[in-house]
Amino acid sequence: MYALIIAGGEGERLRPYTWDRPKPMVPVCGRPILEHQVAWLRRYGVDRIVMLCHYRAEAIQEHFGDGSRFGVCVQYTVEEEPLGRGGALRLGYSLLPPGEEPVIALNGDIITDQPLDALLAFHRRKGAAATVMLVPLRSPYGIVRLAADGRVRAFLEKPVLRHWINGGIYVLSHEFFRRLPERGDHEDTTFPELAREGKLYGYRSRAYWRSIDTIKDLREAEREVQERGLA
Repeated sequence: MYALIIAGGEGERLRPYTWDRPKPMVPVCGRPILEHQVAWLRRYGVDRIVMLCHYRAEAIQEHFGDGSRFGVCVQYTVEEEPLGRGGALRLGYSLLPPGEEPVIALNGDIITDQPLDALLAFHRRKGAAATVMLVPLRSPYGIVRLAADGRVRAFLEKPVLRHWINGGIYVLSHEFFRRLPERGDHEDTTFPELAREGKLYGYRSRAYWRSIDTIKDLREAEREVQERGLA
């Protein structure tokens, strides 16, 4: 099975860690984010991975090589100019055997322990063109709960809200790739089209998930990964 990892981000909010490497190569507990992802994918039978690179692509290529050291086969695309995430996925899919599906795709700044087999089973059961892993929205702020008369009843520290957000992990069929733009973002183009046609599904996940965008995220991820034995 194939996976495409969007790995070209500069990670400006993770400076100085990203001066000499792309965001997905920032280490968490001594291993790059990408290495955590490769181990997760391999655990569920994904043995062929295409890294979609742009910024500091050589850092990824030098670390992973052909992937044999990590028990997978790794290929690369390198964009001379940014194509957007949709364009990057389209370019990466061109390296796969014709009609290959389903394909896992994910942003290169995520760590999760979501059982991939459950996500794949949902996708197949629904006959989806694309399935998005959804995660609960956690408030970045503490919430104040008030009584009707304005009296403060409780403080809730960064609670999980009722909404779900895109977790940046996808199961994708051939129809999805056929509709991708050469440049641009699939969330602005292909996903809305499929949603209007009833072909886009969301899988609600309550597994561990962390997107690493800032230094604060990085510190929290290191603590969480150690606590969950994912290091």
